[in-house]
Amino acid sequence: MKIYISGISGTGMGPLALMAKEAGIDVSGSDLAEGAIMPELRKAGIEVKIGKQDGEFLREKISEGVEWFVHTSALPEDHAELKVAREAGVKISKRDDLTAYLVEKLNLKMVAVAGTHGKTTTTAMIVWAALKLGLPVSYIVGTTLGFAPSGAYHKGDEFFVYEADEYDRNFLKYHPWLSVIPCVSYDHPDIYPTREDYLEAFEKFKGQSEMVVEKTPSGYRWKNMGEPIYKAEDFRLAGEARRIDAGLAADAVFEMMTSELRSNDGMIDDRIIDTDLIIKVLNKFPGVGRRFERICDGAYSDYAHHPEEVRATIEVAMEQAKIDGKKGVVVIYEPHQNTRQHEVMEGYKDAFVGADKVFWLPTYLTRENPELPVLEPKDFIETLSNAEKAEPAELSSEIRDVIKRYIDGGYLVLLMTAGPADAWLRKMIKK
Repeated sequence: MKIYISGISGTGMGPLALMAKEAGIDVSGSDLAEGAIMPELRKAGIEVKIGKQDGEFLREKISEGVEWFVHTSALPEDHAELKVAREAGVKISKRDDLTAYLVEKLNLKMVAVAGTHGKTTTTAMIVWAALKLGLPVSYIVGTTLGFAPSGAYHKGDEFFVYEADEYDRNFLKYHPWLSVIPCVSYDHPDIYPTREDYLEAFEKFKGQSEMVVEKTPSGYRWKNMGEPIYKAEDFRLAGEARRIDAGLAADAVFEMMTSELRSNDGMIDDRIIDTDLIIKVLNKFPGVGRRFERICDGAYSDYAHHPEEVRATIEVAMEQAKIDGKKGVVVIYEPHQNTRQHEVMEGYKDAFVGADKVFWLPTYLTRENPELPVLEPKDFIETLSNAEKAEPAELSSEIRDVIKRYIDGGYLVLLMTAGPADAWLRKMIKK
């Protein structure tokens, strides 16, 4: 089979391309610019056209036998490649259809990690532990990993660990063997008009899963299983949110190990699972790209763009600052999507408590509702319980110099963004 992936080098599609390639599928694709996964695609020998997506490269590939065009949810209806695919009559789908196809084709047990936030870190934790413990695992994680490629498949793998995104209801394509859910609150108002719609989608997802382990207000909970084995307090990672994620990951890995050890008659063989070993492995988890990622001494970048994520990440930063002997935490925050911010604005009130200084950047605008007024930094700041700590800012030489002074002065600087500010920080640090 030959497939073509539009937007192939990003963290969403790139790992999927790598997995398809490993599974013996001929993969090619295109992207406007080189994304985070491009080095891995190049290493895997996947042909990628970078630059203007006018449809000519796709047309060439269709003439060579491409029969399936896979695209992201963000691709507009009038996109040139989408038009070419329609004209040629090839199969067209989003990534979730290809993912479901691969899971079925390769007879894999899907371990799906879903949730409003925490899913990338939890997915990576499961992958990290599974690889360290020698489990037969394939996986796709929606970011770069320092310890392995972002996606992989090897013949004979039993499990498939996947970060299942709820955006555009993608995760409802799957019927996982095990689902892991770190947190469910409310997000993506452009897809789910109300909180009830959002929660209903997660209930449906859980109903489609053979087993579920999730974080609830009262603790961890299993569906169709016994009591959870691990708790957040079993781990010494910085930040309560990370320790919660580790507890969920540990339970998932324990169940994977148990399943692998089962004989044909459903019994566990003579080997005993070392529950403490899973804790030891996860306590050495090195983190992932854009999830409290250390850029240099005193500077971290994180993908947080929801009030609950912000609060949890600042807690991690505060603990890390104490460990590193820093004076405190300075935050640069770039909100993502004006439509989302109108829905979650009230949640920011206490989200920045603990930060010594907050620099609030303009919202990164994507997939917007043109009828909504664009919220300004001052609109958010005046709602904060510690508003005196915050001020509006722009990505400029002025804020660059201020941030460098904080880093040199012994503070931990934390950037939280799902937009271009991450690239700005990395470039600034190199100078």
